[in-house]
Amino acid sequence: MKLLTYYENHSLKTGVKTSHGIVDISNVGTMHEIIADKVKLEQARTAAEQSDHYLDETKLQLGPCVPDPGKIICVGLNYRKHAEETNASIPQHPILFNKFNNTVAACGDDIALPVKVTSEVDYEAELVIVIGKAAKYVDKDQALAHVFGYCNVNDLSARDLQMRTQQWLLGKSCDGFSPLGPYLVTADEVGNPNQLAISCTVNGEVRQSSNTSDMIFYCDEIVSYISQHMSLAPGDIILTGTPEGVVLGLPPEERVYLQDGDIVTIEIEGLGKLTNRMVNEMIKE
Repeated sequence: MKLLTYYENHSLKTGVKTSHGIVDISNVGTMHEIIADKVKLEQARTAAEQSDHYLDETKLQLGPCVPDPGKIICVGLNYRKHAEETNASIPQHPILFNKFNNTVAACGDDIALPVKVTSEVDYEAELVIVIGKAAKYVDKDQALAHVFGYCNVNDLSARDLQMRTQQWLLGKSCDGFSPLGPYLVTADEVGNPNQLAISCTVNGEVRQSSNTSDMIFYCDEIVSYISQHMSLAPGDIILTGTPEGVVLGLPPEERVYLQDGDIVTIEIEGLGKLTNRMVNEMIKE
């Protein structure tokens, strides 16, 4: 099932994508309530199947498919070819860092390039794991049973800020740097999360084209590893790393970072297309 959020009269509503259009399931609950409660998930499924009233998705203003994530945990250097293109050693353990809720944005949003502080904003197509069941000290073979579903993210990264110190957080946590969506797709519909085509285009030009099978640490291992060190709760999200093809992986003289007006689309097999326009931030003096 493909879930989404959208705005109506300045309120965020919950919907399900069907072959006929979008079904409003706001009466069932918020996205977080549906993620956390299997009964509400089944009610959402039933409501979508029984509805005869559909909304035109092209006329909706989408919200983030996970509007208010709890923890935002990221895995760095988790694709072999990406590690190779950046001349980084293959990690022996998952490299973890975090982002914050100020980075969350939606499919279709304009993303402000913070030109006052950076000129090196890079794209990163990534698969997101959305936790649906509390997890602590979970074995790898049970890890995916704690996953509600998956979605796309563009893990936007200001490389000059990211590399300023040994901690990456500054370059990863500018406003709007984690657009999510368009859909949150339930795990049963996705199947094996490590057999999915993943790509990024900028103004229609393919920049990244890979498969989640190139991950160094697969999704089950990531969930298990994180759960050994901190509790995971419904609504937490995990960004699982990006494949090769980022601007940072090019020789310095060939690097052209994201510019005002660039259209970036992230697409992962079965999860839809996440598209955002980059715009220079307007600074109020």
